[in-house]
Amino acid sequence: MTEQRVQRRLAAILAADVVGYSALMERDEEATYAEFERLKRELIEPSLSSHEGRLIKTTGDGALAEFASPLAAVRCAVEIQDHLASGSSPLRLRVGLNIGDVIVGQDGDLYGEGTNIAVRLEGIADPGGILISEKVYSEVEGKLDIGFEERGEQQLKNISKPVRAFAVRAGAHRAPTEQLNSAPPLPDKPSIAVLPFDNMSGDPEQEYFADGMVEEIITALSRFKSLFVIARNSSFTFKGRAVDVKEVGRRLGVRYVLEGSVRKASGKVRIIGQLIDAVTGAHIWADRFERDLTDVFALQDEVTIAVVSAIQPKLLHAEIALATRRRENLTAYDYYLRAMPQYYLTTREGVAEAIRLAHRALELDPRFGLAAALAGVCHMRNVLFGYSPDPQFDRKEAIRLSRLALSVDESDPDTLARTGIISAYMVGDSESEMEMVDRAVSLNPNLYAAWNCRGWVYRVAGLPEEAVRSFERAMRVSPIDPLLPRLLLGWHRPLVSFVALTRPSS
Repeated sequence: MTEQRVQRRLAAILAADVVGYSALMERDEEATYAEFERLKRELIEPSLSSHEGRLIKTTGDGALAEFASPLAAVRCAVEIQDHLASGSSPLRLRVGLNIGDVIVGQDGDLYGEGTNIAVRLEGIADPGGILISEKVYSEVEGKLDIGFEERGEQQLKNISKPVRAFAVRAGAHRAPTEQLNSAPPLPDKPSIAVLPFDNMSGDPEQEYFADGMVEEIITALSRFKSLFVIARNSSFTFKGRAVDVKEVGRRLGVRYVLEGSVRKASGKVRIIGQLIDAVTGAHIWADRFERDLTDVFALQDEVTIAVVSAIQPKLLHAEIALATRRRENLTAYDYYLRAMPQYYLTTREGVAEAIRLAHRALELDPRFGLAAALAGVCHMRNVLFGYSPDPQFDRKEAIRLSRLALSVDESDPDTLARTGIISAYMVGDSESEMEMVDRAVSLNPNLYAAWNCRGWVYRVAGLPEEAVRSFERAMRVSPIDPLLPRLLLGWHRPLVSFVALTRPSS
């Protein structure tokens, strides 16, 4: 019997898959199926044809294609993703590309590591993004009007050697956040974004109070595991802008949007809020609240209760009471609110001012755990960002303040997240750090800071796969966070080695 010879050839492989397909099918099976069939017919197949690609096969939620040229494969992928990003389709794709030696089956299907790597790269690509292997990058770099972001070596499932990967940015003018922000699908639970409230006091100095009120409402809502709550950083990208609520809902991937205004004058504060269905534009709830400034926490409770009750009436008010954080010293709390916008600036001046205000809050209330944790993170930033004239002092202060915060409340997820990342960079006790951030995300799975800090802790601990999973969760909770490009493009690598120099020798 004559032995059949295996047919091989070199090919550029494109693998594509629908983001969140299972959840989309669960919500509306027929519409999701029909939309993907339409995309295959009207977008994917015509793009393959125009770039001389061959469709190898399609699955329920994906496609595999072959190209003779890696340039053609990348052009095709960019065309498909750009069309989806600018169109109205609710579906988004991940795309992976690789060049490799493949086995050609009798049915025309392709097998082997060349294909497997493309599929694995697609699995870890950004939603709406394209991830290519180093082999593809070496063939196309400098030949196309697109940019690239190095993602480092990736340990892919069932692939023995790490694969160096690059993310494609179609058009160098596009910001990285635009690629992270491709209309995420609605979660399978009630979802809400709280937009910055308008400051109606006529005093720009009161802006911090309106922002602080919104942050407290976001924090209180996010403690409910039955809700999906967008993080502060993404919500605040709409600050000071006239917004279309439907567009806000689409960009953030939420069903409900809360907006309102705050007026603080003559010892009183008034909040006007309205809850809107971002899909239909219908007003679900609106109310006005007015209290003395001495009772501002009760006012926060009332707003939170009203919002949650409008979304999910079965939630008990007792749970809300447990979820709301309280401060006895209003002046200390006021300093804490003033520190927060400085903290978000991350500049040398902003960090210095946040430290001054947080320490002032601690002077007035020495058991203010969140202020201690905030000050600790700022001292850590002085070390990491090279702002400090005395890194050893700032390192010791960061550790001292983190321990103070934990002694006050070791069950607060925000405190656990901040102290976990301080310990990761300033101390280096991986086991206890991972335990802290794991508890933080368990206590509040909606907390952006918890997932973000967990990602850094696991990255420092040498567990990149778990770090990536945490960053992906953080990105979903805050999908258009302006800090994401800086956080996710590997800026931590030089910081890790720098911090090692500031730690005390054992």
